[in-house]
Amino acid sequence: MSEPPEDRRRRPWSIRDRKLLPGALSDEGPLDLQIVGRMLLHTTLVGVAAGLIGAFFFAAVEYLQYLFLESLAGYSVLRANGETLWTDLTPATDAFRPWILVLLPALGGLACGLLTRLAPETRGGGGNATIDSFHRHDGVIPARVIWIRMLASFCTLGTGGAGGREGPTMQIGGALGSLVARLLRVSARERRILLLAGVAAGISAVFRTPLGAALLAVEFLYRDGFEADALVPSILASVIAYSVVISIYGEATLFTHALRFPFIPGHLPLYGLLALLVAGLAATFAASLRLSHRLFVAFPVAAWMRPAIGGLVLGIFCTPVILYVGQLSNTHGQGLGVLGSGYGAVQAAISGASWLPDGASGILLLTMLSLAKLVAASITIGSEGSAGDFAPSLAIGGLFGGAFGRAAEMLLQDPTIDPGAFALVGMGVFYGGIAHVPLSALVLVCELAGNYDLLVPLMLAQGIAFVALRNRTIYPAQVPTLRESPVHRDAFLLDALKSIRVADLMTQGRAFVRFSPETPARIMLERISEATWQDVFPVLDASDRLAGLVTSDGLRVLANEGSDLPWAIAADLMQAPVSVRSTDDLRLATERIVNHGLREIPVVDERGAIVGFLDEADVATIYLKAASRAPVRVEPKPL
Repeated sequence: MSEPPEDRRRRPWSIRDRKLLPGALSDEGPLDLQIVGRMLLHTTLVGVAAGLIGAFFFAAVEYLQYLFLESLAGYSVLRANGETLWTDLTPATDAFRPWILVLLPALGGLACGLLTRLAPETRGGGGNATIDSFHRHDGVIPARVIWIRMLASFCTLGTGGAGGREGPTMQIGGALGSLVARLLRVSARERRILLLAGVAAGISAVFRTPLGAALLAVEFLYRDGFEADALVPSILASVIAYSVVISIYGEATLFTHALRFPFIPGHLPLYGLLALLVAGLAATFAASLRLSHRLFVAFPVAAWMRPAIGGLVLGIFCTPVILYVGQLSNTHGQGLGVLGSGYGAVQAAISGASWLPDGASGILLLTMLSLAKLVAASITIGSEGSAGDFAPSLAIGGLFGGAFGRAAEMLLQDPTIDPGAFALVGMGVFYGGIAHVPLSALVLVCELAGNYDLLVPLMLAQGIAFVALRNRTIYPAQVPTLRESPVHRDAFLLDALKSIRVADLMTQGRAFVRFSPETPARIMLERISEATWQDVFPVLDASDRLAGLVTSDGLRVLANEGSDLPWAIAADLMQAPVSVRSTDDLRLATERIVNHGLREIPVVDERGAIVGFLDEADVATIYLKAASRAPVRVEPKPL
């Protein structure tokens, strides 16, 4: 008997054999209603856990700053209205000790570096690592991150590191969501959603802006786009975490401010100019972070020593600034927002302070503090200290916005200009532009203001900054859109297959080998030796309609055992008929090719008669072009 050729066509790759579509044929549509209830239950657990840990984290950082900065160094920490948890505590000394303040951040950095040896992913701000975990690690953040990130942040922030609480709690909350997902053994898709719910809960717990935190969790992953599936779980987790925190500490906004900010259309050009200036400052901050990190990485020491060196540089830089400003304002050892989160300085820019002079001196001081904060935060975060970039971004923008508002008020002699409004807008525009989160930053500021009076100025300013900062970001792990995310890549590649019809790619008019159900095995083996391109042989009934398929693999088995099966006919060897119509799309065709292990699939008309064939190699070519984002052009198939 004749044996079928081993390989009629050379196939450098194959959908079926090389699995070019891993997970691509799974359903990536909206969450099925049958899992919504389960997701909300899981989200509730994440929200409660993140709320409790966030409340502890917030209080612990404040207490450690009191213990080290105030009691030990005599440095008066400047806090915003919503940060004053330990008002009943009196520092052990009133004497400012600059030499201790120089060394404290270095000691905290040393302890931080030693801790992060156990979990290198906890180095730096936390936001970028969380984004990377979502896109490239399938929503998995190791459980050790929860306690290592917390302790490392205590060491950094408690000793004066120039960063915020929100970045670390982003990652801690995300790790909580990932841990809950693993304990409950949910799918990878649900695990990613719970990670984002944890991020929202972590931010809400320490910043107390529940809606803005939920929007930020689904927006900060992409330069353009949202993770829509996670929005409702993020809102629920954020609300629960917020409720836990205010049940412990009471309800209060982070900043005090004017009750109302009247909307004056004539001030819109000023807000537009502020947005352009803030965008330039934000781009400088992003460049400063990159430069700082490169310099510290290039320093010839072990990675765990970098935060200590960064802390020492921070102390050497900040202490003279504090001494100099203290002499000018007669506030020796006064906190100026250069160390820590900087929210206290933003509070002064919004509502004023006894140490902040009026006129040009106040404008100059706020501008100087915004630049000093930019440098200080770049040192702490660039040296991989465990401190967030969220708070410094808000502080730099808020200080600069406050200076701009005061300058506009002085130059224009316009008493209707409220510098506090410009501080709030500058704060939101800085972070919204550089993190590509304009909507969530807009809502965050409105929640901080307690009203939506600044909505229109924020919309204008956010739009300008968003365009101006298109190619700048503080989160390198961000991807442009959902299409570029490894999480959604296969789903979007399938869109390319769904947009092409089988008729555009099928081979038609070519002679092919066919059998009837009664064709003997001997005849089948003789006839397939004539086939030069087929791997699938249709079995047709008396009306020329497709009745089944015989594959080359099956015929190869028959050739090896043919002497034992002299009675076999095509009906014994054929499998159920599998086909597509010329009007079907390539996704459906690909599903059938993969699910039935075929190398080509017959194309039939309404009557079931074969009108052509679709080859898996042609489908794979289209898929690979879509994967490389090359233009997908369908060449006409020859007759």
